Amino acid sequence: MRSTVQRIYRMRWVSLACALSFGLPSVNADIVAVVAAGSPIASLSKTQVIDIFLGKRTRFPDGSDAVPIDQTEGSVARDEFYLQLAAMSPAQVQAFWSKIIFTGRGQPPRIANTVLELKKLLLANPNAIGYLDRSVLDSSFKVVLAP
Repeated sequence: MRSTVQRIYRMRWVSLACALSFGLPSVNADIVAVVAAGSPIASLSKTQVIDIFLGKRTRFPDGSDAVPIDQTEGSVARDEFYLQLAAMSPAQVQAFWSKIIFTGRGQPPRIANTVLELKKLLLANPNAIGYLDRSVLDSSFKVVLAP
């Protein structure tokens, strides 16, 4: 009797776990670092990209200015980007920039409020770098890092 009751409880837990996992949205964003197609930058390392977005590097390897453009806080793309490249949660990114700003050592990247705005900013400046979900890319952009 005892083993039957244990099996029933075990089956309920497994059923509950399965139901919950099917009910949760799956976030599998394929985030890539991009520049405008006309940019002279061909590729960058993971370290170079994250250093640009964290203000540790202000120039591309060719010596030209690097102008990072972030997406809005709370966006899936932003959260995935920092998690994939810097292993930083949204709270850690916010804490990082709060410290940098408070100590006067820098300013965070400019923020594009929409994907369309980000695309326009990237196309307007050959030194701009951003990140997008691969699904919204077109021939106007080139991927410089696909983590």
